[in-house]
Amino acid sequence: MPAMAGEARVEDYLALLKPRVMSLVVFTALVGMLVAPIGVNPVIGLIAIVCIAIGGGASGALNMWYDADIDAVMSRTQNRPIPSGRVTRGEALAFGLTLSAFSVTLLGLATNWVAGGLLAFTIFFYAVIYTIWLKRSTPQNIVIGGAAGAFPTMIGWAAVTGAISWESLSLFLIVFLWTPPHFWALALYKQGDYAAAGIPMMPNVVGEASTKRQIFVYSVILAVSAFVPIYLGLGGWIYGLVAMGTGIGFVYLAIRLLQAPSNVDMRKAARRLFTFSLSYLFVLFLGLLADNFVTRIEGFWS
Repeated sequence: MPAMAGEARVEDYLALLKPRVMSLVVFTALVGMLVAPIGVNPVIGLIAIVCIAIGGGASGALNMWYDADIDAVMSRTQNRPIPSGRVTRGEALAFGLTLSAFSVTLLGLATNWVAGGLLAFTIFFYAVIYTIWLKRSTPQNIVIGGAAGAFPTMIGWAAVTGAISWESLSLFLIVFLWTPPHFWALALYKQGDYAAAGIPMMPNVVGEASTKRQIFVYSVILAVSAFVPIYLGLGGWIYGLVAMGTGIGFVYLAIRLLQAPSNVDMRKAARRLFTFSLSYLFVLFLGLLADNFVTRIEGFWS
């Protein structure tokens, strides 16, 4: 039985922020900040990360505000605060807009307006370009919309350097290319949910076979793109080994999915790839952090 309006608790407003997505935003932004060539004051760095986290959460709240109707018919989203009746759409909208203004303003004042502008654009891109426009209109929704999840690496870098560089763009590229195979793997074993909600996800529009081929192609391109930071001098042999290992793992699971002989096997393979993809970025970027840490230690003692 749905909750009565006005029964919202603190946990419900936290749920509007999409904590799992926020954790990815915070981690990738932190990586962009820590591998930047300029050191950052710890206090300013903490403020920047908090602002990016709040901005990411604001995007989530605005997404849930607009998507309340389709969230109500999808099994994995039916218990979200709005469809369950614990928070009204108006409350979610006001919450998202307030957090957006606060996070962008504070980040701009605390660091620089390049970072603040990027955060504002990211929120706009996710809430308007992806959620309102692309998500319900094209099977390429997650390809183009994936840029919203890739911007935090650039925001973290810009918060330190005040600029956008090829190095930060290489980190953006990795997250951008990771997004389609990650979400299409999910869509393969959640087709019923997306079909019921009328969302044109790739498997529902072009079929499973084409989706599996596209996942494989993106996985190969992703594995190759992970080596771009090395070419730009952002990573060394430690990161290279991690990029090789994780890339091989990703492509291997994509091949297993491509070759899955039956619908049951396909769903199992899609779930395995989706699960692996959740840890892929964390391990890859952790390798980049470790590489930069070792390089700076060696530079200190040389």
